[in-house]
Amino acid sequence: MSRLRAVAAVLTLGVPFAATAADITRVASSFEDDDPFGLFIDAGVEYAQRNSRIVRETPVTPGGSKIPYKLGDAFTYGQYETRLNVDLAVGISRDVEFSFGLPLVLLQNEYWNRPAAEQGSRADLSDIDISGRTRAYRWGLGNARFGLGWAIFNQRKDDTKPTWVARLNYEAPTAPAFDPSYDTAATDRTTVGDRVHKYTLSTALSRKIGLAEPYFKVAYTIPVRGPFAYSNCDNTLGMGTPENCGKPGWSRGETGIQAPHVVGVTMGSEFQVGDRSARMLKLDARVVSNFVSAGRYYNELSGALGKLLSSSEYLQLGGQLGATFQLNEYFSFRGTAAFLYNTDHALTAESVGRDEDNNGQADSDVDRNPNFNPVWDQPGGRFYAVGSRDLHFTATINFTF
Repeated sequence: MSRLRAVAAVLTLGVPFAATAADITRVASSFEDDDPFGLFIDAGVEYAQRNSRIVRETPVTPGGSKIPYKLGDAFTYGQYETRLNVDLAVGISRDVEFSFGLPLVLLQNEYWNRPAAEQGSRADLSDIDISGRTRAYRWGLGNARFGLGWAIFNQRKDDTKPTWVARLNYEAPTAPAFDPSYDTAATDRTTVGDRVHKYTLSTALSRKIGLAEPYFKVAYTIPVRGPFAYSNCDNTLGMGTPENCGKPGWSRGETGIQAPHVVGVTMGSEFQVGDRSARMLKLDARVVSNFVSAGRYYNELSGALGKLLSSSEYLQLGGQLGATFQLNEYFSFRGTAAFLYNTDHALTAESVGRDEDNNGQADSDVDRNPNFNPVWDQPGGRFYAVGSRDLHFTATINFTF
């Protein structure tokens, strides 16, 4: 019989998590001699949170220091999200599958808390407090996911080779576009769509050795801005040079969302407890690393300032533990818990503008980037996320037909 399928690869905060172990090298297959039709349906709940300190550069007192700026606490930040996922995969040929998934975000809440001891100081942000927000609320249907998977080699059919799978997954911008400038409330939430196409190319290898099945996966996500994507020029709140919006060189594409590229590497192994195939327990342990490129998107400070902000690149490093209990050949239950540490990165790193003559600065007013705000993008006033960490939990029921 065909085995389990779980299409659970997801982006938090533009930042993507690794798929479940059952998804790494197992593909729904049809037209097999012993299984003419393969179909997997998964339904699950997912909870994720991100906690960070948001700090700000502050000029140091002159006196020979080689470091021109120090970092002072400005906020503590928390984002909490709960969603439902429904995914299916159907074999369209031998060792070839088509998959589809649709998430429903039940809630996505953000909180910014200022240190009481810093009230009235630079960390109080009295010079940039353009929105006065300390909360943001979002919800709604997420982006639909489509995928093709091909098991180039299948160890079940040829035990001299490992299982090798290649995939192309596509996240379509089906969710309504969000507006970061919209002042939300618990009873008046905004949507979650970023209107960005995301194409993920991945390949994975696994080899079953006794009761263990080690695996390795590499993935690359390529974002492409879609129709009706948000631009900060849609609401010029907090823009340094709003009059440049729409001028040559500063179109919506150049002033709007620029989602990050993501490269991920996952290594780990499943461990089968016992040797029964009809009812068994599998344990899964893995390490996860992701590189998230620089970009302009909704980051940890966007909800407070009501703008898409330019983030610098950063790394995610962590791991995941999981367990799958297979009740019978048709039903199983899987739970996972993951932790990721995000390296420190800038949250307000917008460039000042175009450097047409390569002298290191934007010489004319028309060259200035409309998004650039000297209050928080200029060195000495930039914001950073430090000590950032993600927690992620899933519980999924898998149906195999």
